[in-house]
Amino acid sequence: MYQAIGSPGSRLIRVTWMLEELGQPYRIVKAARDSEEMRRYNPSGKGPVLVDGDMLVTDSAAICAYLAEKHPEKDMGPKTPAERAHLNAWLFFAQSELEAPLWNRHKHRAMLPEAERVDVGPWTAAEFSREINALEARLGESPYAMGNRFTAADVILGHCGQWARDAQFAILSERVNAYFDRVLARPALARARAREAAVE
Repeated sequence: MYQAIGSPGSRLIRVTWMLEELGQPYRIVKAARDSEEMRRYNPSGKGPVLVDGDMLVTDSAAICAYLAEKHPEKDMGPKTPAERAHLNAWLFFAQSELEAPLWNRHKHRAMLPEAERVDVGPWTAAEFSREINALEARLGESPYAMGNRFTAADVILGHCGQWARDAQFAILSERVNAYFDRVLARPALARARAREAAVE
């Protein structure tokens, strides 16, 4: 059985959502960022971490990509080297571009010591708006990142969309909002949220 290590309500939801989509059994192990418990799984003290037997996989995008390829029967990963490159491009875009302004604003409002915080609000809003425009162009008329099928890329992108909405970032694109509505309405995400909420 897989173990999903991290803090409920964080990027851990990407892992539990992916596992629910795949129909795989798993156990959530609660471990706070920078805690001694978390450092046993990841020296950086950051979650989430997936435990698969003797293997540890860190970073939510890497975890989702790993799970997608390990369970090819669920059709959530690449089928060819070209598709792998396409999927990786989406995952890298989601984490290095779309998520960056979300994380930067969160750090300066809630994570960093008071003396190190600066007002990054205007910059992050402008940067996020540019990335939403890029997301709209990249999606085109496709219902999902990889075309007509839901994949690991949509898990990461969808979580970014939920994060942005919760943090009240403006999303002015009707196409992108429709995309986020589509992926965030998936029953597997609702099940993952319920599992995390039940963790004591």
